[in-house]
Amino acid sequence: MNPEQRKAAAALLRERVPAAAEIGHLFARHGYELALVGGLVRDVFLGQRPTGELDLATDATPEQVLQISKGWADKTWTVGIAFGTVGLRKENSLFEITTYRSEQYDRASRKPDVQYGRSLEEDLGRRDFTINAMAARLPGYEIADPYRGFDALQEKVLRTPGRPEQSFGDDPLRILRAARFTAKLGFEVAADVRAAMTDQADRLAIVSPERITAELTKLMLTPDPALGIDLLVQTGVAEQVLPEVSRLRMEADEHHRHKDVYQHSLTVLRQAIALEPAYGLDDDLRVRLAALLHDVGKPRTRALLPDGRVAFHLHEVVGAKITRRRLTALRFPKDVVQDVSRLVELHLRFHGYGEGEWTDSAVRRYVRDAGPLLTRLHVLTRADCTTRNREKARRLARAYDALERRIAELSEQEELARIRPELDGNEIMRILGVPPGPLVGRAYDFLLELRLEQGELGRDRVTQELLRWAAAEGIVPPGPEPDGD
Repeated sequence: MNPEQRKAAAALLRERVPAAAEIGHLFARHGYELALVGGLVRDVFLGQRPTGELDLATDATPEQVLQISKGWADKTWTVGIAFGTVGLRKENSLFEITTYRSEQYDRASRKPDVQYGRSLEEDLGRRDFTINAMAARLPGYEIADPYRGFDALQEKVLRTPGRPEQSFGDDPLRILRAARFTAKLGFEVAADVRAAMTDQADRLAIVSPERITAELTKLMLTPDPALGIDLLVQTGVAEQVLPEVSRLRMEADEHHRHKDVYQHSLTVLRQAIALEPAYGLDDDLRVRLAALLHDVGKPRTRALLPDGRVAFHLHEVVGAKITRRRLTALRFPKDVVQDVSRLVELHLRFHGYGEGEWTDSAVRRYVRDAGPLLTRLHVLTRADCTTRNREKARRLARAYDALERRIAELSEQEELARIRPELDGNEIMRILGVPPGPLVGRAYDFLLELRLEQGELGRDRVTQELLRWAAAEGIVPPGPEPDGD
């Protein structure tokens, strides 16, 4: 960064982050250093407006930070004080102030031995990537960029301040962060960083599943997570965290009679993200995970047919089980695991009905099976069309348009989202004269099938159908009670 660039960068930060000046003067009056650090500096240089709390670094200890801010801050909190961090609030501004650190790591643990550092440059040198190792000294906003992070921003490349092997060895989670920043910013990864990702991938074993999942979640919610996923696969890191995705890179048969499942999955992910706004979804984690994982059952179900074609019989069922196991192992929330695995299981349901006219019963079943996931299933099903045959793509789109119209039409006539029999369990027991038990459940399932097939029939007709079913099952309902004298 040349002098003119430094001057312009300081002016930009002064304009975009004016709240930092006052606290900078406060620390200077007490004889301590304070600097803006981290992603905030990076994002301002990328043209983004800062949001959330301001990250600051200082040579003051946490106890000294509390003393300096006493009477100035409206509120303080010390949840992170063991790691050298104090939180402050002043009016509408939030500050997270961390003492310069020099951390030493046990190779068998992610827990660092936190030691306070002596300089801003030393503190910046322990950060993950050079684009996050820039700072602005307060209160004057003088730029500190000892590791040429500004140059890396202009070149759109991820580098580490020191040797990448040391950086990833100290904190293996940075390997996943490389993928996240690739997906978030569209940057390339320096060759030595890529090599270190491969060499250090097995170090992720010491990182807790919760921290890995938190990083994967951030990755999946970037503008183009497929970029980051592909980096993890190409470097072998995915074998440690999402091995099922790596296994999608099956060899095509010699006649290329099935798609490249891996590239297809990345395309489906990108198409699902593009469709989210049209369906009122915003950075939907469930849709994105389902799009990435919808075909993970294919490697296990791949079979070569006698005519030379390749089949993946019931891959959606197998894939749902694989998805559930993987997301559970990563300790995703239970509702996310349930929803994503269900979407994987349902992703072929539309094709099972063909491209012709949908019957009312088929529409009811589709809506009933999807339940609250219907909107997400719309996105996933449409995104799953990656054929290069334009006519086939148009035909599938028209068929799905027709299905959505049929759902809308029937929804005006019936409560499709809450389809249930016209008789409840208590009424079934009264009519059949049976106690609670499996028989009531079987009768309920019969009436639900009747409702799906024929729609609303009215209570009298449904009662007659129930009695008919009971007779066929050998159940003798009680007769009418005798009239009293």
